[in-house]
Amino acid sequence: MSNLDDLHLFVSLVEAGSFTAAAKDLGIAKSKLSRRLVLLEKKLGCELLLRTTRKQELTDSGRLLFCASKEHIDALAKVEEELSSSLHQPQGKLNILLPLEFFNQIISTLIGDFLTRYPKIHLHCQHYSGSVPEFDPKFDLCFVLHEQTLPTTNWIAKELLSFPQSIYYSPSKLSGIEGNLLQEQAFKPEHLNKHDCIQDEEGQPWHFRHGDNIEQVNVNGRVVLSSPEMRLRAAEQGLGLCKLPDYVLKNSVLKSSSPAQSLQRLSLSHESVAQRLSVLYQSRHVASKTRTFLDYFQSNVGQLL
Repeated sequence: MSNLDDLHLFVSLVEAGSFTAAAKDLGIAKSKLSRRLVLLEKKLGCELLLRTTRKQELTDSGRLLFCASKEHIDALAKVEEELSSSLHQPQGKLNILLPLEFFNQIISTLIGDFLTRYPKIHLHCQHYSGSVPEFDPKFDLCFVLHEQTLPTTNWIAKELLSFPQSIYYSPSKLSGIEGNLLQEQAFKPEHLNKHDCIQDEEGQPWHFRHGDNIEQVNVNGRVVLSSPEMRLRAAEQGLGLCKLPDYVLKNSVLKSSSPAQSLQRLSLSHESVAQRLSVLYQSRHVASKTRTFLDYFQSNVGQLL
């Protein structure tokens, strides 16, 4: 039977991603950590990690042990943190994964205020692009922007916020038949395929709500921009229709008297599906530092939108 210290070392090694990083986090020599892993593998009678000079990868047995052990190790760590936080502030390193198209100015403001309030927490943020990333144990939280139900993964998901979206266009840049069509009150989502649309991801349809039904419309255009701010600028330049969360336009108007005021909301027979923000985490036993950040985020992000 493996002791808790062995399991803690193994979980820390997997989360850190390398012997060097894990040894640094644990405050022990890398050679000692390697010997402890070898002893654990001998005790269990199976190989847990495939190790090369460039990377380490879990075996099936290692993955089984990690998934079974992590929740218990996290639960014990949570108890320790809660006992400590009754006397001290939350502390430790918090690793967060953010979508590249996230509202970075808002997040940077929140992070600055949060770190000022909790000086013992060290925050490491990384960005990703595209769909929901694969489960990575080194991250405490992963934020996801989405419209449809999230696919099933090893993450635990919690929806935080919902942002209304609209279709915007620049009437001064559109002329002739195209401009007249946009001003028709009976404009339907299927009409979008007759116009250039500024996409956030190539080949992805736009979704609209009609009663209880969700309809998707394939759109085309010459421009694909993952950044909502860049899509807004492209729409101002007349490069097509763009779908944007309404707060993006609101924030742009507040920053300047001229940008974004040239854009108008397209009147549609169907409502654009709202963009949702969810947070993903590894275990239901959330550490004090993680819970503190989530509570702070939820309490303050709405004031900045």
